Amino acid sequence: MRSPVPRFRDVERQASGLQPTQCLPPCHERQNNMWFIRDACGIICAIITWLLVVFAEVVVLFVMLIPSKSLTYSLVNGTLFNSLAFLALASHFRAMCTDPVGCLVAVPKGNATKEYIESLQLKPGQVVYKCPKCCSIKPDRAHHCSVCKRCIRKMDHHCPWVNNCVGENNQKYFVLFTMYIFLISLHSLVMVVFHFLYCFEDDWTKCSTFSPPATVILLILLCFEGLLFLIFTSVMFGTQVHSICTDETGIEQLKKEERRWAKKTKWMNMKAVFGHPFSIAWFSPFSTPDHGKADPYQYVV
Repeated sequence: MRSPVPRFRDVERQASGLQPTQCLPPCHERQNNMWFIRDACGIICAIITWLLVVFAEVVVLFVMLIPSKSLTYSLVNGTLFNSLAFLALASHFRAMCTDPVGCLVAVPKGNATKEYIESLQLKPGQVVYKCPKCCSIKPDRAHHCSVCKRCIRKMDHHCPWVNNCVGENNQKYFVLFTMYIFLISLHSLVMVVFHFLYCFEDDWTKCSTFSPPATVILLILLCFEGLLFLIFTSVMFGTQVHSICTDETGIEQLKKEERRWAKKTKWMNMKAVFGHPFSIAWFSPFSTPDHGKADPYQYVV
């Protein structure tokens, strides 16, 4: 049954009332296009994210690891840090350039044409919802994003740091991005502590290729950056995992929307986001999860 709670920005219409005015081509005509949001704020934030990771990379390599007297220490920590940084940037790129909806999980933009509605062959008593902003048939659990300018199914929030919405199709990559940034932040903070101890015990002029004042400034900046992103990404990672386990997005929690979908176990919810079955591919930003079959566009009232 349809909830009596009003659906914001939704307009309910019978199939005959939907007009094709200003509707864009269906999704199957656009599925090969590259997904990228042309938002100035989001692009700047994404560039800043990459620059901060590059800055941490430079400080870790040229201030702490390369001047180290222990080759084993440098190789182990250098390999670990660079691997995590590479996975973090790869996850960021996938989260940014992946359609958060996708053709296989509903809400193709501009599909609410009269002809397409008639092709659905709706049964008596069935209705569809049309978004007046992006002219799409809106299934349950979809919300319109003013930045992406379309409806996003299972939209959690729009993140400027990845210049994209976090939705059903790219939530895995966003979770991996927050996890790997958290790990490299923690790793860099640990290395900064050890390097400070090493420099206090030894001559400051021999513990870095930079001058002592420059070394201290760079380490303090890295420490501040690592601590800031450690707190931020740990909160985001925990929030995302909680949302996945409860199968309730951030917008649904904020609006306190009534639950109208089947309740599943936490493990099933995790597999729905990261793929079936559990494997090492869960932690790879290069592996596309299998979300299973999409829910239908319409629902019975």
